[in-house]
Amino acid sequence: MSTFISKWSVTQRLSFSFIIVILIGSLILSQPFTHYANAPQTSYFDHLFNVTSMVCVTGLSVFAVGDVYNGIGQVIVMLLMQIGGLGLVTLIAISSYVLHRKMNLSDQSLLQSALSRDSGQDLKRFLYMVYQFTFIIESLAALILMIDFIPRFGLGHGIFNAMFLAISAFCNAGFDNFGSSSLQHYATNPIINFTIIGLIIAGGLGFGVWQDIIQCIKNYLSERPKRLSTLFRPLSNQSRLVLKTTTIILVIGTLLSWLLEWNNTKTIGNLSPSKQFMASLFQTVTMRTAGFATIDYENANPATNFLYMIQMVMGGSPGGTAGGIKVTVVAIIALLFKAELSGQTEVTFHHRTIDNRIIKQTLTIIIFFFSLMMAGFLLLLIVEKTVNPFKLLFEVSSAIATVGVSMNVTADLSTSGRIIIMILMFIGRVGPVTVLLSLLQKKEKTIHYAKANISVG
Repeated sequence: MSTFISKWSVTQRLSFSFIIVILIGSLILSQPFTHYANAPQTSYFDHLFNVTSMVCVTGLSVFAVGDVYNGIGQVIVMLLMQIGGLGLVTLIAISSYVLHRKMNLSDQSLLQSALSRDSGQDLKRFLYMVYQFTFIIESLAALILMIDFIPRFGLGHGIFNAMFLAISAFCNAGFDNFGSSSLQHYATNPIINFTIIGLIIAGGLGFGVWQDIIQCIKNYLSERPKRLSTLFRPLSNQSRLVLKTTTIILVIGTLLSWLLEWNNTKTIGNLSPSKQFMASLFQTVTMRTAGFATIDYENANPATNFLYMIQMVMGGSPGGTAGGIKVTVVAIIALLFKAELSGQTEVTFHHRTIDNRIIKQTLTIIIFFFSLMMAGFLLLLIVEKTVNPFKLLFEVSSAIATVGVSMNVTADLSTSGRIIIMILMFIGRVGPVTVLLSLLQKKEKTIHYAKANISVG
């Protein structure tokens, strides 16, 4: 079996690792010892759907985690979310390094792909940084959440709930153990809101970006004399692009969400301006593939939900725990548009030219993503004739971008509808990486033909 798998391509093995975790996880969580004694009746298929969502760090579910799974079950859920966020491949790799086992070139290539690294240089050190950073951020966030949770739930449950939510938020998984209303009861709670916001952004920025930021801080602290102007000078162009694009998306998204919902009494209309801003920021951040909710999206204005769908598709950054087409893809398209309008012959960023090969890869990922999204939407329209089409499009966007928010239709989908959503969640988690890897692995063919003049407008 191992010999057979070793012959597979990197992308096949990456996808297979997710499938194995999903199957094992669903089998364990379907067992009675992981359920409350008075839990509502569930089928294996229900657990398979939820585990697919956990491992693909999506957040869509057909039943609430806190209503079915007991302490043992919720610990397994936490483990599945952590595996989904960091990847089974990285877990196996860190185990090999700890046990001082050597990795062959094929395994190094697989690990490099899972981490979205361009080179295999310092792979071991980078992997240790990923796990150290994850543990530190999740632990600090859990401690902050305990300030609210321990008085609210008691010592034991307060600590456990804080750990559960911290892991889920950092991994952009979108699951909580509070029931079917997600975080709607905490819409005005600044401790929970801003801690979750920080975790989502931290997980979604990507580990490569954080490595750059940490290096910048180290350089600044060791610099004599200290100059604030040089703090971010060592940042790579990718990190600059990610940080700039992420900031623009969060600022514009928050303001538009606030503008569209400020007078909607069913969502944030009854809140004070500061609480409205906090709720608007939270929704904009969670649409970056986190899946938590402090409002009921079924009560939001259609224009707001359409804005949220756009934000879902944009997603987070490469090499992080978020999904979507990635902000780097969005940024490159924006730069391409800018270059065309200004008459530039090349696409540039920060006085550097973006290679045409990267632009073609960007366009390929967009076409792949939207083609699957529209195909999934079409199939759902066929099998779910009684469900509002707008709600189905929202569900499809949430699934393929691995976001996990819903207009309360997930549990009402038919078996066929749930299978479609499961496939979209899985493809959304491994698909864009798989497509990009397949492009990178192909040898370039230089072919020159005579130019063809074709009108495009």
